[in-house]
Amino acid sequence: MTPPPPVTPEFQRLISGSRLRLRGKSAFFATLLLHAEFVPSREVVAAGTDGERIYVNPDVAPTLPPYVLDGLLLHEVLHAALSHVQRRGPREKKRWNKAADTIVNGMVVAAGLPTPPQSVRDEHLERLSVEEVYSALQGQDDGEGNGEGDDLLDGPPSDAPPREGKPNQNVTRQWQQAMAQARSVDAMSGGKGDDPLGAHRELARLAPARLDWRAQLWRFLARTPVDFGGFDRRFVGRGLYLEALDDESLTALVAVDTSGSVNDEAVRALVAEVQGVLGAYPHVRAVLYYADTEAYGPFDLRPGDEVPAPVGGGGTDFRPIFKLTDTHEPDVLIYLTDGYGDFPEQAPSMPTLWVVPPGGLEDEGFPFGDVLRLEE
Repeated sequence: MTPPPPVTPEFQRLISGSRLRLRGKSAFFATLLLHAEFVPSREVVAAGTDGERIYVNPDVAPTLPPYVLDGLLLHEVLHAALSHVQRRGPREKKRWNKAADTIVNGMVVAAGLPTPPQSVRDEHLERLSVEEVYSALQGQDDGEGNGEGDDLLDGPPSDAPPREGKPNQNVTRQWQQAMAQARSVDAMSGGKGDDPLGAHRELARLAPARLDWRAQLWRFLARTPVDFGGFDRRFVGRGLYLEALDDESLTALVAVDTSGSVNDEAVRALVAEVQGVLGAYPHVRAVLYYADTEAYGPFDLRPGDEVPAPVGGGGTDFRPIFKLTDTHEPDVLIYLTDGYGDFPEQAPSMPTLWVVPPGGLEDEGFPFGDVLRLEE
């Protein structure tokens, strides 16, 4: 058995670079790439997918111009996100892959990225569903042709590292959730929020997963400094620009009201969701405080760590937490509270998200920030 290629720092930088460059083109596509797991494999010509992971040839990828690599990775991620592997069923593999490539190539071009010169393109067909394109291609030559049609894999390459944990039985569901979150991030950044490419039937046929408060929280933390109204000069000194791949980070201050009016279940649910976001967005760092009339902490939040036991139980005063922003200088502040307490006189400079459980203060009662309602 061929040993798997190592995941080198160079490989990781190539992937991070594409994610950051795509963020400048499309929040929708950049969010999809954040959900993708990229694995090195020398058995794929350049890249391929089994519907769950994206396999990239570590010898070929570094030789590609950055914009070509971006188009290649987006091509494979779209195949995975649109479940092109799982939807093939008994259909002829080569023609199905050609139909799927027709769809995806149109999306890549719409994103302003190149496709190889020999790529399949049809401006009419690429706006249909892959099943419709497959039927339209009936009778055409399914031979090797232009070299496309072999990136949808029946399983992982033999040199791919084994998956961690049990086999994923909910790949399609997870990609639907990723698509929903991508739509939310796109809407937040000024896009349409439902289909950044226009009337592509392939996207329209996939009903987005229902957006609950968790997805909304993801949308808020998925923002980056660049997304907050242009290129803020205060981030330059901290290395937060597209070329500084290793230094980029976003700091979130998470405050949880433990005055007694917010139950422990809501507290733990919020903290667990923030930890989930940290696992998917490596550039996000978070520190947690509990608060009543005082601030208790800090607690570093890391993916998978046990949620610290809540501290507090007195009255409610939001001002101690906002005073901490001078010390921590967070990029975003998330405050879980019912809203009944003393607010600071002036709004902070950083974006603020109030996460409010059922029965909390009405939206107009919050003097600043965005308000997100927890479901019953």
